[in-house]
Amino acid sequence: THKEYDKIDVATVSYNLMQNKPSGLKLNSFSLGITAGFLRDIPLNPARTRAIAVGFGYSYNNIKNNLYAIEEKGKTYYKVNLEGEYDKNRQVLQYLEVPVEFRWRNSDAISHRFWRIYTGVKVSYLISDKAQFEYFGSKIRVKNNKDLNDFLVGAYVSAGWNTWNAYISYTITPLYKSAYLEDGEQIKMNSLNLGLAFYIL
Repeated sequence: THKEYDKIDVATVSYNLMQNKPSGLKLNSFSLGITAGFLRDIPLNPARTRAIAVGFGYSYNNIKNNLYAIEEKGKTYYKVNLEGEYDKNRQVLQYLEVPVEFRWRNSDAISHRFWRIYTGVKVSYLISDKAQFEYFGSKIRVKNNKDLNDFLVGAYVSAGWNTWNAYISYTITPLYKSAYLEDGEQIKMNSLNLGLAFYIL
């Protein structure tokens, strides 16, 4: 029996670098990205060295930076804190994801230890968001921000041996659909995640 099972569980742990940052924005500490889900493997040749896969998963992103949001009268305002005088500032985004990927591997019918390169695209749907700014004991929270894009399209690739694989993903769609700093600069950030992918057969 072939060891490359039809259903494969996958998880990724990554560092979110953020691209196209507005002027003055800096990442603080470790901005964590975690995904977990499963994929259905569909071989394209008898040797099963090529395949496509479709799946479903969950994504958690904890972005730590110096951009904070304030909500007033139903509108959200944004500012980059250049002084750095705050205790904590983070944005937590959670998504449901549907990935579709092409798979190349040098697997055989005996062992599940093989080299692989998997690349694909995924559509992410925002299910929860929270921006939290803490300043000298006070907390400012913004939830259900209408300025965020509900759907994101991203591309990714993972490559490696057996369970351990390098992982990189990039959201082609910006996180915000309509958001501006006080000086009028539009916020067009995209997520760039670098980390590891783990496949559990």
